[in-house]
Amino acid sequence: MTKYKVGIDVGSTHTDAVILDENNNLIHAEKTMTTPDVTSGIINALKLVLERSSINKDDVEAVMFGTTHIINAIVQRRGLGRVGVIRVGLPATEAIEPMLDWPVDLRDSVNAGSVMVKGGHDYTGEPITTFDENSVRRALEVFRDKKVEAVAVTSVWSVVNPEHELKVRDIAKEIIPDVPVVLSHEISSIGLLERENATILNAATIKAMINAINALKNALTEMGIEHARMFFAQNDGTTASADYIVKFPIFTVVAPISNSIRGAYVLTGIPNAIVADTGGATTNIGALINGYPREALEVEISGVRTNIRAPDVIAIGLAGGSIVEVKEGDVKVGPISVGYRLIYEGVAWGGNTITATDIALAKGIMTIDDPQCRPELARSKIPTWLVERAYAKMVSMLEDALDKIKIRPEPETVILVGGGSAMWPKGLKNAKEVIRPRHAQYANAVGAATALIGATVEKAYSYEQVPRDKAIQDASEEAKKRAIEAGADSSSIEIAEIEEIAMPYLPGNAVKIRVKAVGKLRL
Repeated sequence: MTKYKVGIDVGSTHTDAVILDENNNLIHAEKTMTTPDVTSGIINALKLVLERSSINKDDVEAVMFGTTHIINAIVQRRGLGRVGVIRVGLPATEAIEPMLDWPVDLRDSVNAGSVMVKGGHDYTGEPITTFDENSVRRALEVFRDKKVEAVAVTSVWSVVNPEHELKVRDIAKEIIPDVPVVLSHEISSIGLLERENATILNAATIKAMINAINALKNALTEMGIEHARMFFAQNDGTTASADYIVKFPIFTVVAPISNSIRGAYVLTGIPNAIVADTGGATTNIGALINGYPREALEVEISGVRTNIRAPDVIAIGLAGGSIVEVKEGDVKVGPISVGYRLIYEGVAWGGNTITATDIALAKGIMTIDDPQCRPELARSKIPTWLVERAYAKMVSMLEDALDKIKIRPEPETVILVGGGSAMWPKGLKNAKEVIRPRHAQYANAVGAATALIGATVEKAYSYEQVPRDKAIQDASEEAKKRAIEAGADSSSIEIAEIEEIAMPYLPGNAVKIRVKAVGKLRL
């Protein structure tokens, strides 16, 4: 009996749904409009793809979601939980208080109070000072009285020794047993303030993720596929179970971008390339390294600096819905877009707004399978000189962005995906080859459906204290453990990546070791 996976990915304009079989063959795909609340758009796409495919619902074993619930909650300051913040690090770290440089409105939405207490460790793992348990207890009692919805704990050098963070969690289980406690060493890496920021954001978004998961579970039940396991795409191109993601929602904050990059690999089999994902409002450009998105060193989320693992992406305001204007003799494309209103406002649909899609249709570069779309309207209403100049501008903007994401001077393969990818030419400057694979418009959902379960661990070691082989083994074992927690079959787990980064600014031959473990879904 053939088993199926459903992949769903949310974009700014469209929500895509695909059904794949056990060999990752695309069985059916649908594209619907993204809705403001995200959830109803996902449900619409899921219903449509199940109704229009011929599969038996009983054979659906997993549903993978690539959602924007978390980024939307942060950007819109809606549905966030109130967080009590504990930093373990005095007498150090006192100069900069938690959330000092956050946007004021976001800080006000999240902050239920912050406390700094004595404790923390050196980079060697040795305690800086005695852990102040009494201050922690008092802080947690205050948080209990304030009815905080989550607690975020960050200790100095906890990525080397998490002892004091674990102690805070144990005390919290006594005082506020029903409140989730997020520990920074489980969220990100070296960099106290960035790690603390990511930990607070994670704690603040647990509430939003619980609500999203419950709504989606109810939808699966209504559709008769409540037996299917739920997974959520992560920022690094892997996926994880709903039970895992509900504890770490920040790992999904930019997952849809990673889905497209990972999907480009699945559709082409090319492990190293530049990927351009063109949607309705933006084109996101990233790099494939050994089949996974290249990761950024630092990620800013709605004005907050973090160091969570996330794809290194350049986003430009150039896509299918980008508005084309002539101002003072100069042709301007984007960054304003009509988005999902393209089919109402675009010239080819009888509207009065010239868009990038209209330009590509008028030039004869692309075709659209929509009976309401009439390219002849674009050709008759848009002057030829404007078509030529606007298209040249569009291509130049894309080529410039592609050059910025490259880290090597040599020409590289460029893979075009996304619903708007058909508007690009078959050749681009400084590209070794340009590929637009079959089903390119569904690359994001394909990436969500085919992702392996994954977990990444970053830890710091002193090779004078711990032998190199033992350090790598320790990080690898922890990565495997987290992958199992995320929903991986233990017998299938393998180490996909090991990276060592020297930290010469610290004594003792200090290094940061980063390990990614991946495995097949445990169903």
